[in-house]
Amino acid sequence: MAAGDYTKPLPIPDEDTQPYFEACKRGELTLQRCDACKTLRFEPDNICPKCLSDRFTWERLSGNGTVYTFSVVHHAYYPGFKSELPYVIAVVELAEGPRMLTNIIDCKPELVKIGMPVKVTFKKCTEEITLPYFVPA
Repeated sequence: MAAGDYTKPLPIPDEDTQPYFEACKRGELTLQRCDACKTLRFEPDNICPKCLSDRFTWERLSGNGTVYTFSVVHHAYYPGFKSELPYVIAVVELAEGPRMLTNIIDCKPELVKIGMPVKVTFKKCTEEITLPYFVPA
């Protein structure tokens, strides 16, 4: 994919999310673990949603998980997604506990099931952004 070929909306990293996206570029799935209450959280933030601490450590995860729930999208609400129809949006429960919103790729939508084991993979979208997706394990 040449620069400028990516046509879907992309996240804009900020101070809180930049380390997450830098890890994705390296092919690593990392999340923040609160230093106070030990809660592992997705999405990255500057405050723990459980105890409100502002102290945390970035932790590398296994990248393994299971499909918690999903939906198959048949209509492109944004033109950049049209070529991928139908596609699967899923909530994946990571082996370490947190759940994250993502896409299941490299799998026919009719084969995706709740409880299906999945593992992370990464797609380079632009020079700045690489995103995590999940594939059947």
